[in-house]
Amino acid sequence: MGRRRGIMSDRLKEEIAKELGFYDTVQQEGWGGIKSRDAGNMVKRAIEIAEQNMQKGRS
Repeated sequence: MGRRRGIMSDRLKEEIAKELGFYDTVQQEGWGGIKSRDAGNMVKRAIEIAEQNMQKGRS
């Protein structure tokens, strides 16, 4: 089975990692080096951003 393609762009993931304070880990160890809690927080933040963008689109 092939590897699943990510939905978030690398740029968005990097921006969120910087915002949440674990981008240095990503640079040193790659995405596999982050804690599962950080990954969850990253997804939560991405959803918040998407919801904000949807609200802007409705205005």
